[in-house]
Amino acid sequence: MNYIFLVIGFFLLIKGADWFVSGASGIARLLRIPSVMIGLTVVAMGTSAPELSVSIAGALGGQSGISVGNVVGSNLFNLLCVGGISAMIRPIMIDGVLLKRDIPISLIAAVLFFISAANGYISRWEGTLFLILFTAFLGFMLKDAFHFRASSGPKSEMQEAIKPWKAVSFVLFGLLGVIWGGNLVVDSATAIALQFGLSESLIGLTIVALGTSLPEFVTSLVAAKKGENDIAMGNIIGSNIFNLGLVLGTAAVIRPMDVERAVTVDGIFLCIVTLVLLFFILRDKKLGRGRGTILFLLYLPYLLYIILRG
Repeated sequence: MNYIFLVIGFFLLIKGADWFVSGASGIARLLRIPSVMIGLTVVAMGTSAPELSVSIAGALGGQSGISVGNVVGSNLFNLLCVGGISAMIRPIMIDGVLLKRDIPISLIAAVLFFISAANGYISRWEGTLFLILFTAFLGFMLKDAFHFRASSGPKSEMQEAIKPWKAVSFVLFGLLGVIWGGNLVVDSATAIALQFGLSESLIGLTIVALGTSLPEFVTSLVAAKKGENDIAMGNIIGSNIFNLGLVLGTAAVIRPMDVERAVTVDGIFLCIVTLVLLFFILRDKKLGRGRGTILFLLYLPYLLYIILRG
């Protein structure tokens, strides 16, 4: 049954992501705002729902290692695997707003995490700082959305043809499929791994961390394949800001968290990877197949490292 659930889970993920991206791009056209803003908000928050539930559950249960590891591991997976493979499928043109504002905010959040975690402890006031950063990010988003809408003029015929109920339905049912499919894949893959005798700690570092990023992974791949580059990259960067700002901030406010020494190494790597991404796209505002391949290949030694670290 676990193998059947695994197949069903992947089907729900792929089909749900297809609907989700179609609905999100439809909403962007209806609201007359750039697709990248939908990717940074609606899509990013929706696909980060698994990280939110896992990290808050970990905080409530006193399992700070799950909360912190899940966020950092998911962010690295988003940048290296999701971003890398999406660019390998189709080169991604980077929106100027992402380059000037959102990727730097993501870098600031990563540096703030490293500074906070360096002493092995994230306090409630540090969690509050993460929440303030996330609130500022949302404020910038809303300001830009209203400015773009005011300057975009009246609705076009294509916008008039889009049915609001249809776009919203695609988003809701697509998100349901993505989250439900992701949960099925994580649960069934974990059960299969246990059958093969893998340890629970190794499963937590790999399957659970990667599994909670499956919604971002599949959604960005589908968006890249459909040519919705703004949604693909907006989803990746928005999810990372969401994970560090809202998810980690909320978990720390609920209960201050101890941070293992090894996780600070992950924090340094996250800062480096974000800088590498910024360097890759700084010149021509594009993430091509070659650089996408480099990002993906960077994940392989890191994965080997955390497996050996156990």
